[in-house]
Amino acid sequence: MFGTAVYAFGLHYFIIPNQLMEGGVTGIAILLNYALGWPLSISTLVLNIPLFIVGWRILGRSQIGYSIFGTVSLSVFLALMEKLIHLGWIVPFRTSNDYILAALYAGVTLGFGLGIVFRFGGTTGGADIVARIASKMKGWSMGQVILTLDVIIIGVSLIYIPKEKVLYTLVAVFIASKMIDFIQEGAYAAKAFSIFTENGERLATLITQEMERGVTLFPARGAYSGKQKEVVYCVVSRQEIRRMKTIIRSIDPLAFIVITDVHDVLGEGFKEE
Repeated sequence: MFGTAVYAFGLHYFIIPNQLMEGGVTGIAILLNYALGWPLSISTLVLNIPLFIVGWRILGRSQIGYSIFGTVSLSVFLALMEKLIHLGWIVPFRTSNDYILAALYAGVTLGFGLGIVFRFGGTTGGADIVARIASKMKGWSMGQVILTLDVIIIGVSLIYIPKEKVLYTLVAVFIASKMIDFIQEGAYAAKAFSIFTENGERLATLITQEMERGVTLFPARGAYSGKQKEVVYCVVSRQEIRRMKTIIRSIDPLAFIVITDVHDVLGEGFKEE
């Protein structure tokens, strides 16, 4: 519900006042608002009802339940925003010469809201339901279906809005997609060390003592040399990378080190969920 509230705010505060667009069924609702003046809250819900019925029959109750809840929540918050704007309690952000600013903040706001919704298992209906149905019946990729629908809807919007606004919309969509990934993967990013060495036990002991980090040892054998080695695996925060390298080199200057990004680290020493 919090995610849909932020998403509804972004639509009414940044998108609608500046005649930008959005993909999916929400984009169709925005087009109807531009062309016919229909309230976004009503058209969003009405357009999703047929999809709910079809999705209920094809996908089942369990998969469609969160979509229904998310869409109804979105419609409620859209209606609330419309009321607050009508009363003058919220003044939308309008610009006539700095649409890039509107596009950037629209992308951040919409992406943050959708990221929260997706992170906790919800959806806002629309294209997501169509993509799931197409994936189940035709085996098509959900990502490709959603992208195709977004391109079609944004393309049709050229009838009602200038092409410059469509280009600004693409900026907002790109920023939103990155924000969604950021929220889903977690704001906390750490580094995973995979260290190939012949001194695994000594290195693991020193890491445990000096850095108080958990370490896992895997047996390994070099394919070319045939030598038995060990892989020392350990996850550390970004601030500990330099210290970790120093410890490794002090034990085995010839160790082969692979450092990879990891996201949303859960467990002792990091965070609990």
